[in-house]
Amino acid sequence: MKDRKKVVFFFPAFASTEATAPLGILAVATPLLRAGYEVSLIDSTIVPNFKQRVLEEVRDAICLGVSLVTGPMISETVDIARAIKAWNPGFPVILGGWHPSLLPDQTLQAECVDIVVRGQGEDAMLEVVERLRNGEPLDGLPGVGFKRHGQLIFSPERRLKPLADMPPKAYHLADFDAYEKLCGRRWAMYTSSLACPFNCSYCTNAGVYGRQWNALPPEQVVDETFDLSTRYRLEMLWIVDDNFLVDLDRALRIAEGLVRVGARFRWSIQATTNLTARLTEENLRLLNRAGLHQVCQGVDSASPKILKRMNKTFQDFDSIYQSAERCLKAGIRPSFNIIFGFPGEGVEDRRQTIRFIMDVCRRFPGAEFWTNIFTPYPGSPIMEHARELGIEVPPSLEGWTEFFPRYTVLPWLMGREHGRVQTMRDYLRIAFDRQPISKVEVSPVARTIQRALSYPAQWRLEHDFYGFPAELWLNRKLKRYVKVTKPKVDAKLLEAAAGASCS
Repeated sequence: MKDRKKVVFFFPAFASTEATAPLGILAVATPLLRAGYEVSLIDSTIVPNFKQRVLEEVRDAICLGVSLVTGPMISETVDIARAIKAWNPGFPVILGGWHPSLLPDQTLQAECVDIVVRGQGEDAMLEVVERLRNGEPLDGLPGVGFKRHGQLIFSPERRLKPLADMPPKAYHLADFDAYEKLCGRRWAMYTSSLACPFNCSYCTNAGVYGRQWNALPPEQVVDETFDLSTRYRLEMLWIVDDNFLVDLDRALRIAEGLVRVGARFRWSIQATTNLTARLTEENLRLLNRAGLHQVCQGVDSASPKILKRMNKTFQDFDSIYQSAERCLKAGIRPSFNIIFGFPGEGVEDRRQTIRFIMDVCRRFPGAEFWTNIFTPYPGSPIMEHARELGIEVPPSLEGWTEFFPRYTVLPWLMGREHGRVQTMRDYLRIAFDRQPISKVEVSPVARTIQRALSYPAQWRLEHDFYGFPAELWLNRKLKRYVKVTKPKVDAKLLEAAAGASCS
């Protein structure tokens, strides 16, 4: 392969209404480009006939790389890998990203996978490609697993590298015009820090980063985000840090820098509720002047019993109300995430959460909530307990395709009770306004009907009555009059039919 200098990356999609460049692939592509390699990126979200394109591109390439998280992305990954193996069984298929990092052994056991890269992949991927090109064995490369004569071989984990020592991501590989056509907005994701110092029991962060928070200096964040927004004409950046507000002084210095350079893009962050509560109204007004328009926080539950099981005893509801009020006064939208179906949650726990949601939305119009069904992911502290409660852990890579919080069915939340929770979530969607990333065009008539539907939806939530859901039927009919794009990637959760197999 010494005459080859090309690496192909495939980004598998999953259904949602947001689409933008795959951040993980842009990160691992940068060292390859700097080393003189040609990089071809095929994103099934925006590339028609993507399987054919992949098979065409790999014919003169060294390998195929795929970055994926647990869930629907696995389906297209397996399908593509099997197609490549049908063409050339010896062509290297490399998997990296969140899922292979958490379950490297099982991932590598798949017949259509040759190599896995765990954790930070920038340096590891370059080293793997260099070895493949030179026909050298992969022994000794930290953070890499591979096969030899049917045996799985893993090297020790690669030490985490400070984010500041990583090269800027190769955003020029992204086709922002194509993404804009799909979701109606020109936007991108950006990482200014990694990891989170807290250890919520449902979170997989510790399994990948070990809670070792590290961040870019404020000056670099200002320079890079300003350059990104102007170079690619981006109207919005989603800063995907696990917890942006760990260092409050750093966050405020970033805001000051963006104001100083005259930044015009909007940006969103996510942070734990206790850290968001530290922000004064003056802090928030500064952040808003710098372009911050949304703070996403994981409330997760309003039940003290469930929060304790989630290892979220740091959460204080009085401060959540106060910070929501301060955010709105400063022109920033407070956005909250909720998890239903956590182990031990009962009907009254869910009622507590619903009452909290309704109280916040009524007292603070403009606040929004997004809900999911609890999904036990590999690498999370709760996973072993979930197995004890009856969760069947998939025995193979492709079995994880259906692990996704939109449609998770749990042993303790099944049948009528599961349907009731999903109906409750549907009513929450129409009871109070939410603002997705994608642009939604609604006619005045449709908007009026939507507003009218919100009142009976709130009544149902308040009285815990979901029989004869006529409003949901009418809302589904109404959607034919609402113009909204439906691409296949969910950038917030970074979300395909199940059933593909490597075997």
